[in-house]
Amino acid sequence: MPRRKKKLRVGIIGVGGIANGAHMPSYAKLQDLVEMVAFCDIIPERAQKGAEMYGAPGAKVFKDYQEMLEMKDLDSVSVCTPNKFHAPITIAALKAGKHVFCEKPMAITAEEADKMVKAAKETGLKLSVGYQSRFSDDAQLLKQMISSGELGEIYYSEATSIRRRGVPTWGVFLSKELQGGGPLIDIGTHVLDLTLWLMGDYSKPVSILGASYKKLAPLGGYNAWGPWDPKNFEVEDSAFGLVRLESGAAVMVKASWALNMEDPQPIILCGTKGGASIVDGSAKVYTQAHNRLLNLIPVQTPGRDSLYNREIAYWVDCLINNKEPLVKAEEAAQVTRILELIYKSSDEGKAINLI
Repeated sequence: MPRRKKKLRVGIIGVGGIANGAHMPSYAKLQDLVEMVAFCDIIPERAQKGAEMYGAPGAKVFKDYQEMLEMKDLDSVSVCTPNKFHAPITIAALKAGKHVFCEKPMAITAEEADKMVKAAKETGLKLSVGYQSRFSDDAQLLKQMISSGELGEIYYSEATSIRRRGVPTWGVFLSKELQGGGPLIDIGTHVLDLTLWLMGDYSKPVSILGASYKKLAPLGGYNAWGPWDPKNFEVEDSAFGLVRLESGAAVMVKASWALNMEDPQPIILCGTKGGASIVDGSAKVYTQAHNRLLNLIPVQTPGRDSLYNREIAYWVDCLINNKEPLVKAEEAAQVTRILELIYKSSDEGKAINLI
């Protein structure tokens, strides 16, 4: 990216885990291009600590995001709050003249997501969502192969994110009100986004059958991040959905924080000329040549930046050079729409037909 005299002025709304673990360190790596000038959190000490660690000289600290958005010289904000607040904060920021990078998921409901898309279109500002899995080398490779037709028509896929015992016990992950759901909306959102993007298929869902469960949550037991409190476990521990798109393609969605099954499991893409799988950023391609079946494994490129660093660097480049974000708001809204329908199908105990 070219150097420029005036740095991009960025604000952070929600100075919790994802801000500290991803957004702020990634912006800090771009010091020639970006300065973090505002930090907002309902816990003032968090905002103050963020400003002390990452803030530019004179960085301001806020408890109310509306006050922060009144800053005239603020170019963009990262929204790193619980899911419940993604939509209202994003819409307010866009209307205040700020570009927005919103953490995943875009929103809890499709209605909220559609309002976010509308606000971005009406203001002419950029809006993107934190689906960093798209930035892995192998995901980029598969995207090029599928877009060029090397795997043919992708007609079946499995968007899978299975944790055998990986319940996040910190923050508000277990809150139904603040997060909107459990593993489906938390990690299932990543693999569904990656799958749809790789397929290049954003046609409307025409039928969805969903089932969510809270079978292991009451039992407790081993967990990678320490024991959880069953009494505070308000969301599902696993969820599954079968989605049929208007194009005719079918997508199976599988997500869990706790499931008696081996992990991790790959995303699967089945096409007429070949297939592919990808798990933890590593891909395999299944094809044939000279009457032989072939499994192709890309050679990994060492020493690359983290996916968070790549996505933030790309976002900054989009703002400085007026480029289109890799993760488009309309695409993220489709992910939210499908997740909401899977939950709805599960709650109603029946398939949902939209035609």
